Amino acid sequence: MSDSARLDGKVVAVTGAGRGIGREIALLCAKQGASVVVNDLGTSPDGEGADAGPAEEVVGLIRAAGGKAVVNGASVADPAGATSIIEDAVKNFGKIDGLVNNAGILRDRIFHRMSIQDWNDVVNVTLNGYFYTSKAAANYFKDQGSGSYVHFTSTSGLVGNFGQANYSAAKMGVVGLSNSIALDMQRSGVRSNCISPYAWSRLIATIPTESEEELARVERMKTMSADKIAPMVATLLSDAAKDITGQIFCVRKNEISLFTMPRPIRTIHRGDGWTPETIASDLLPALRPHMPKLARSADMFPYDPI
Repeated sequence: MSDSARLDGKVVAVTGAGRGIGREIALLCAKQGASVVVNDLGTSPDGEGADAGPAEEVVGLIRAAGGKAVVNGASVADPAGATSIIEDAVKNFGKIDGLVNNAGILRDRIFHRMSIQDWNDVVNVTLNGYFYTSKAAANYFKDQGSGSYVHFTSTSGLVGNFGQANYSAAKMGVVGLSNSIALDMQRSGVRSNCISPYAWSRLIATIPTESEEELARVERMKTMSADKIAPMVATLLSDAAKDITGQIFCVRKNEISLFTMPRPIRTIHRGDGWTPETIASDLLPALRPHMPKLARSADMFPYDPI
């Protein structure tokens, strides 16, 4: 393995690192040589309660293996709490080199039944929280001329899913946030990328299984373990990926896909301009065959993971 893929001497903060994907990321980053801030509020999948135990367990495992780690139990949805994650890295390890925005909650409801509270709570953790932590790290990254953001998005936003308007909107917002960071901070040597994970977790376990299709989907997800996501994250945090920024990767067991950003696929020009009538008679018939169909994330990968 190339030394550039190691994380020796780097300091990384991982949000939502007490369980699931975040836990595996924190453990691998430490194994790769990083000092790790293990952040986790310890809530239920829908954001209720708090428990420091999971984060403390991860830190204990890292230290027992000879690594360096500290616990941070703040909520990323609180600007001061989000800032404390980065400050804990600097206070304990002297700097911050990488930030993994992984924390998330679900409040799934079919759209017409989704409450304002359901919307706000998910967006506050899964989008606003990512901004708060990223903002807290930005000046440290800028001043040192380096830094790597890895933000977790989802095919629920990139492709679509039922009952997740809040989560889908937040996860698409994460893509816009990451791209803007990549553009704004490239001149400072800072990079920002997204990962869309397929892995069994407490959040995935909340998916309804009322139909045979949903049951089959959940059983397929159970074969995709969280540890499969961590290597891509660790690589994006390393110097081996120092020229990779503004990208979206999807990790599904042993498959890694590169997603495109939305780009124009067809353009039609009319010299004398458009009217509602000519749009209806000319434009829509010409574009209709090229319009993407409504789809869900399961439609994109209907086969068993490799």
